[in-house]
Amino acid sequence: MKDFKRCIKVLGEPYYKTKYCLIYNMDSLKAMKKLRKSNVKFNLTVTSPPYNIGKEYETVMDQSKYCDWTELWIKRVHDLTTDNGALLLNVGYTKLEDKARAIPIPYLIWDSSPFFLNQEIIWYYKAGVSCKKYLSPRNEKILWYVKDKDDYTFNLDDIRIPSLYKDKRFNPLGKNPTDVWDIPKVTSGCGKTDERTKHPAQTPLEVVNRIVKGFSNKRDLVLEPFLGSGTMAESCIRNKRYVIGFEKKREYFRMAKKRIENVLRKRKIKSKDNKTKRRKLQK
Repeated sequence: MKDFKRCIKVLGEPYYKTKYCLIYNMDSLKAMKKLRKSNVKFNLTVTSPPYNIGKEYETVMDQSKYCDWTELWIKRVHDLTTDNGALLLNVGYTKLEDKARAIPIPYLIWDSSPFFLNQEIIWYYKAGVSCKKYLSPRNEKILWYVKDKDDYTFNLDDIRIPSLYKDKRFNPLGKNPTDVWDIPKVTSGCGKTDERTKHPAQTPLEVVNRIVKGFSNKRDLVLEPFLGSGTMAESCIRNKRYVIGFEKKREYFRMAKKRIENVLRKRKIKSKDNKTKRRKLQK
């Protein structure tokens, strides 16, 4: 993967490196500006940027400045995207003073992207904030942007879900997952799952796996401008994609490093177990 190696030449040695993953402790806008000059191209960008709602990892901006910032980083992603590449953008809601309690961020940035908006995906989850004076929110948006509306990657068979019907008329691989994804948050139910970290806005691995497998191919190069706890990096390693991630907050890229090392360690153990089983069968 030439572009994967070229990133190191352009940006220098990363904070963390594996066969499929490079993690940089730096501002993604500055990094993307450097990469653009070197003609590095990504097949897919998957990210969930700050929502500008006061989370611990955010510096809250005036709403107009936030929209300008969003427009800037999306344009830089567009410059770095292959002709048949895509951007999958997970966004939620934000407050708009004297206008809206919780306005979907896509309403504010709908005309800010040079990409073609191919489809809006609704990520629905059953647990969240409980409200008494208005309806409890239970969804976020995933905007599927493509660079070329007639030429893009879409691996439907890789992301089909089990069908309740056993009928020859239906695809044996399962049904289309539709544009509404019913996937629980990692904090749903008892409040903890095996993948849970201390990050306050962690995206479930199941959501990211579906995106990675559905909208990119093996050995593709994937960009994550706002790495967070490293869900994107873990998914790419599991699914054999190359990934470059940027994260400014040290606490979070340490989480990402830990997650990746756990995956690699389990794979190593599994590989040894499989070799042992083969030896036993051969005897």
